This record gives sequence, C-alpha cells and structure tokens, in this order.
Amino acid sequence: MATKIRLQRNGRKSYAFYSIVIADVRAPRDGKFTEKIGTYNPNTDPATVDLNFERALHWVMCGAQPTDTVRNILSKEGVYMKKHLLGGVAKGAFTEAEAEAKFEAWKNNKQSGLAALKAKQEEAKKAEAKARLEAEKKVNEEIAKKVAEKKAAEAAAKAETEAAATEEAPAAEVTEAPAEA
Repeated sequence: MATKIRLQRNGRKSYAFYSIVIADVRAPRDGKFTEKIGTYNPNTDPATVDLNFERALHWVMCGAQPTDTVRNILSKEGVYMKKHLLGGVAKGAFTEAEAEAKFEAWKNNKQSGLAALKAKQEEAKKAEAKARLEAEKKVNEEIAKKVAEKKAAEAAAKAETEAAATEEAPAAEVTEAPAEA
C-alpha cells in the first residue's frame, strides 16, 4: 500500500483547520486514513502546528511520501533533520549521541530565532501603538486649540454684545426721561 502524509481539511467555511494524517494515496482527501499524527492551524500568526514527532519520524523513515505543504511543516518541525542525522548514524559518520546533540543544538537555535522574531513583532506592535497614541494626542491638541479659539471668539462676541447693550441702555434712559415730563 502506497501511503502519503497529507492534510485533511476540517473547520468551517473560510476558516480552514487541518489534520495531518497518514492515508492511502487512493483515499479521498477527507476520507479514510490510517493514522492521525497532528494538526495544523494556518489561521494563527504564526501558524500553529501540533505534531506527534515520533510517529511522524516513524512514517517518514518507513517511506511515506508527504505532500508539499506537509513536507514544509515536517521540515520546520525538524523531522527531516532528525531523519538526516539518523541516516548519518546508520552510515557510521557519527554516533547516536552526537546526532542527538546536533539535533538539540539545531532545535535550540531555531527556538531562539523564533523567540527573537516574536520579540521583534511585539516591539513593532508597541511602537505602532505608541505612534498611534502620539498621533491621537496631536489631533486632540489641535481640536482643543480650535475649541479654545471658538470659545474665546464666542466670549469676545458675548462681551461685545453686552458692552453694546450697556452703552445703549443709559442712552435709552436719558431719552425716555424727558418724554415723561
């Protein structure tokens, strides 16, 4: 039986969520499968992969052919690196302990790179939020300045009308007084 390691689609419309499965090449995409070895969620940033590493390595060593996407996933998770190192052990290039040490070094290097990338993304997010806050403060200051100018203009207009009203009031009293007499 020719086997493939491929993705099986789950999830709702426009929100795909995949299972990583071992299946016969003749089986339909979402049909019968031999074993489920993990999940892949491309909707998160970065994409979330939950993989049974030992079973994936077992199937790759048995000759199961992954699809292109699954090959990329397995490569990023280190399955192919481990297969390569185990091939070197089988040929006698180095011991199993050396292979394990090389794999751990590779894994630590990859995790530190991912941590640095995540820290960089967080820093960029904070910088963007700070820039948005500064822009909003600037806009608010401009609005407050316009409102203050408008209030000052209204206060000046009100004071002017009051002054005009007080000037007219004594003049009206003077003209009314002789009329009464």
